[in-house]
Amino acid sequence: MIDELVENVINRQRRHIARSISLIEGGDDQAPELLQKLHKHTGKAWRIGITGPPGAGKSTLIAELTKKLREAGHRVAIVAVDPTSPFTSGAVLGDRIRMPDIEQDDDVFIRSMATRGSSGGLSARTADAVDVFDAAGFDYILIESVGVGQVELQIERVADSTLVVLVPESGDQVQAIKAGLMEIADLYILNKSDRPGSNSMLQSLYAAVSFKGKHNEDWDVDILQTVASEGQGISELILAIEKHRHFLERSGKLQSRRKSQLEERIRNKVYDSIQASLWTPQRLAYLEQALESAQRGDESPDSCASSIVQDYQNKK
Repeated sequence: MIDELVENVINRQRRHIARSISLIEGGDDQAPELLQKLHKHTGKAWRIGITGPPGAGKSTLIAELTKKLREAGHRVAIVAVDPTSPFTSGAVLGDRIRMPDIEQDDDVFIRSMATRGSSGGLSARTADAVDVFDAAGFDYILIESVGVGQVELQIERVADSTLVVLVPESGDQVQAIKAGLMEIADLYILNKSDRPGSNSMLQSLYAAVSFKGKHNEDWDVDILQTVASEGQGISELILAIEKHRHFLERSGKLQSRRKSQLEERIRNKVYDSIQASLWTPQRLAYLEQALESAQRGDESPDSCASSIVQDYQNKK
């Protein structure tokens, strides 16, 4: 079944692409085999991460960006990560609702994914879903994070180009988020730039760029203005993305960036696997006993943890 599924994904069959992502998101036992067989078909798509505070117009910007890319003949996949519903454990907001103009295009695939408790603004399975789209031959994959502010640093661990979207009203937030969200940007987007306060916000962004953050190398972070609801500035944004792409490819930094991302994914999967095998019913029962001992003062948290780890190592 997996071989058939892989073949259909590579042949761009939408139903099988959706099924593959569902298997991965649901933690199906066959997901690792599926990802292994798809992996050699990845690496061609350009992955664009789009993050920023709620209300910045990320979804509108993505819709307009997708339209321009489609006009140029490119196939586009969108992974929209939304908060988890407390009732269904699914995504609270389906981005098909927010992007009606592009949802009917056969060469556009929109997938909403729930964070499912994962911190950092992304689902733990986001990178795996992106690999499926990559193997399916999409030229651009747009990854929209949940929009939770300073903790959205995981977006750069998935994307080749990271866009931080702000609005004029974000001016007071720049200092607060500079130490986190601002430093991951490859491009700053001042959306809704027709609003009052745009000039002041631009000055704040230029000041933030002067700190460089992680980009004290060769790349000069661009600042662009858009009014996504009117389609303004989108062509310039695509040119800026291509400029960044060419920079990474020419400098060799793309290879090192993707290697670093792969290392992070492998480490996380190792941690997840260990955690899944660690908490057996017996160890959970011991944890309850250890809690009582720690509350009485008979043991410390360190000694309780050491006992659990020692038992795990011996059993393994």
